[in-house]
Amino acid sequence: MSAARLSALDASFLEVESPTAHMHVGWVATFAPPAGRSAPSFEEVRDHLEGRLCRAPRYRQRLAPVPLGVHEPLWVDDEDFDCSRHVRHARTTDLGELADSVMSMPLARDRPLWEMWIATGLAGDRIGLVGKVHHCLVDGIAAVELASLVLDATPHPEAGEPSSWRPEPAPGVLERLAGGLRDRISAQLALLTAPAAMVRSPRRLLSAAAEARRVGAALGASVRPATPVGPLNQPTSALRHVALLDRPLDDLRRVKSHFQTTVNDVVLAVCAGGIRRFMERRGQPTVPLKTMVPVNLRAAGSEGELGNQISFIFVDLPCDEPDPVMRLYDVHRATSDRKRAGEPQGADRVLRALSYVPGPVQRAASRMAASERTFNLTISNIPGPAQPLYMLGCRLEGAYPVVPLADRHALSIGMHTSGGGAFFGLYADREALPDSDRLARDIDASIDELVELAA
Repeated sequence: MSAARLSALDASFLEVESPTAHMHVGWVATFAPPAGRSAPSFEEVRDHLEGRLCRAPRYRQRLAPVPLGVHEPLWVDDEDFDCSRHVRHARTTDLGELADSVMSMPLARDRPLWEMWIATGLAGDRIGLVGKVHHCLVDGIAAVELASLVLDATPHPEAGEPSSWRPEPAPGVLERLAGGLRDRISAQLALLTAPAAMVRSPRRLLSAAAEARRVGAALGASVRPATPVGPLNQPTSALRHVALLDRPLDDLRRVKSHFQTTVNDVVLAVCAGGIRRFMERRGQPTVPLKTMVPVNLRAAGSEGELGNQISFIFVDLPCDEPDPVMRLYDVHRATSDRKRAGEPQGADRVLRALSYVPGPVQRAASRMAASERTFNLTISNIPGPAQPLYMLGCRLEGAYPVVPLADRHALSIGMHTSGGGAFFGLYADREALPDSDRLARDIDASIDELVELAA
């Protein structure tokens, strides 16, 4: 696979990583053993995954920086790739302990940026899987789609392909420098010639005016400052905990249909209700929280592509509203207004424009975007397939997402739908929010509240 350059958005996740903010997307999954036979061994699972790496060649590539930082790094084949360095056997039967340990460690940048840990011998002969991939490689949607590395739609998997992969030589230092300078100059020339092209085409001028309105709306939402809220926005540690919650997806759909909103609105509203309960018990003020909500911008037919193809909107989570139905309608109104104004597309244009500015400006913009002054927390809804999925005949019972935390952000919430279930992963700083399991129960109670009202 030939070398490819990171986009400005992909590279921003490298920039904001720190010893206390590990920028990996992750998941915690459990599998039931096949009917009538024992679960596969660790070696069988590892060999199964290794036989499918041809489906995602980037999983055998590492980062190669460009000298002097004149452009973003390249993806190049890892000459020393060894699957056993990435697929690891966990010597524990406590899946929660494994998840906390794995998520509290950063990925090494001298090798392909992913790991999977397999725990065998869980209660009921189940298998646990904890995985993580650096955010510069995938977004949440791509991470779910890359489950094809281990998952099938039937209990009878296709055989893996024999490995015939040979790494391509990485470009040398001078070649990377020359390529970086060339690409940077080409981008600047394209920027300079864009106004002339628009003048020659009235249609482009009209399109540019519409885009300018969307960009203005997105920038206005972005620069509106957030007020840091304790304990969600305070100095954070490197220690992580993943609190889990699962519900039937039909519960969320019932609420959505009764109140004429969307599943995403319901997710945001129940998180607002749960955080409100959580803050009240702690004696903290219940105030609106500026929430970053990722939006998928993948076009039809691009489902297998890696990299980040997301944008975002900012929604004020109405944790100050005591009425659960009003919380839901407040969220629905806010998300509808932002989508109607084209804010996701406007934010995407802003992110793409970063590729044209000098490196120091890009890095400063990345740090500002990840600041607690820009948003209080992230909540992400990650849809998955409705049909059951299997790994070597083992049925997937649940897959809980992990959404990365920037510095001074103690909580993120992800919700993944799969096989009729809604699986929440609450990713928390273990020191700032030691009671995040209680927050998961508060969100569960908030779902109950709306389900009862919908009935």
